[in-house]
Amino acid sequence: MRLSNLADYAVVTMSHAARHCGGGRVSAAELAAETGLPVPTVQKVVSKLTAAGLLRSVRGAGGGLQLARPAAAINVADIVEAVEGPIALTACIDGTDCAVDHNCTVKPHWPLINNAMRGALAGIPLTQLAAEKELA
Repeated sequence: MRLSNLADYAVVTMSHAARHCGGGRVSAAELAAETGLPVPTVQKVVSKLTAAGLLRSVRGAGGGLQLARPAAAINVADIVEAVEGPIALTACIDGTDCAVDHNCTVKPHWPLINNAMRGALAGIPLTQLAAEKELA
């Protein structure tokens, strides 16, 4: 499984936004500068994260972006789903036609597999991603 570029950028953007917790608000332009991502890309990601309730946008003087809830209450699964929708490793789960659907013995097990994948991503809190790590 490989995340889309937009989901990857959302995780990167949220980890940088979390580093501003307690330090006020941050703009999309500041997040773009910190992450090295283009401003329009960060704006698109921020829009999706705001719509999903992970970021909050405050207008006016002193405005900007801030986490909508504590970083410890946000995880990688939340961020990925904000951009890509529910985590599903196969298309057959959402009713898409499949060439072997008529005799597939694995299809009933995909929800278990998808839940395990979501659980693994949900086990990684944003606080862990926001922590500065020393590069070896």
